[in-house]
Amino acid sequence: MNVRWFGAALVILVLAGACVQLGRWQLHRLQEREARNEVTRSNLAAAPTPLAEIVGPDHVVGEQHDWRTAVVTGRYDATKQVVVRYRNVDDRPGFEIVTPLVMADGTAVLVDRGFLPRQGGELAPASVPAVPSGDVTVTGRVRRSERGGHTSGGTPVDGTARLINGPEYGAALGLKLYDGYLTVDHQEPAADPAFDGFPGPEIDNGPHFFYALQWFFFALLAVGGLVYFSRQDVRKSKEPADPAEPESGAESEPESGADADVAVRN
Repeated sequence: MNVRWFGAALVILVLAGACVQLGRWQLHRLQEREARNEVTRSNLAAAPTPLAEIVGPDHVVGEQHDWRTAVVTGRYDATKQVVVRYRNVDDRPGFEIVTPLVMADGTAVLVDRGFLPRQGGELAPASVPAVPSGDVTVTGRVRRSERGGHTSGGTPVDGTARLINGPEYGAALGLKLYDGYLTVDHQEPAADPAFDGFPGPEIDNGPHFFYALQWFFFALLAVGGLVYFSRQDVRKSKEPADPAEPESGAESEPESGADADVAVRN
């Protein structure tokens, strides 16, 4: 075994270690998802509660609040309504209509009033159902603000946006908004029937366990291959040399008499 073999073995061991760490990371993500699923199940089963009691005085919707059923009463401000583009519900592209609901104390919450499927290649809905006048009571699911990294998709421009983000909408619309929003389950007066509702959350463990198994298998395969080829090299090094082959540096056989005679005459 030479330096080159040791270098290759080191690389294989490093790769195997990386595979093990990736497998452990997938198991960690599985644990996080299981914990999040438990919170979601508990929130879905909770009774409808006033929004202020769920979220608290900081007005920030956190992961622990996601999918709770909240009740809020206020008046829609249709002048600051936003059409959210590039949405997809049940594999159908379309738009979501988000309207601020202003409460008696002056604070407001974004309400996702519903989904409008796209008709043909339209870039905006042909018509948006009007908001009810007067006080409206909305019962809906609490959702966290959507964030898109360094993109500006959460800032409304010309009445449209790509994401629903309370702080960014508040800064653009001049409203004191909750950091989060509601999706309508029930509304009084009733919501326009042109709106489609939203599916519930996906509560499953995802592919993390099987991804972890794959990474552990790759690690085992790498170590197993290293052991196999190492044994092959050791076995070859212990095999005796073939006696039929001349040793390196040995003198060549003497020429036959006839060949020697020819060589002398030449």
